[in-house]
Amino acid sequence: MKYEVPIWEKYCLTLDEAAAYFGIGVNKLREMTDDSTCMFVVFNGTKRLIKRKRAGKNVSLIQM
Repeated sequence: MKYEVPIWEKYCLTLDEAAAYFGIGVNKLREMTDDSTCMFVVFNGTKRLIKRKRAGKNVSLIQM
């Protein structure tokens, strides 16, 4: 039996999940997380994961 965690309960999101959750494009997320001082991105090898709670604060500022 496979158990899938809902997006709103996950700590980290993939780029595709984050784009759907925040309502912005994948390319915009890549652009935001390319900065070396970005505080809401985690790299697992080459996989880019977005910290959902921290990113929510920054994305809400962009969408205003």
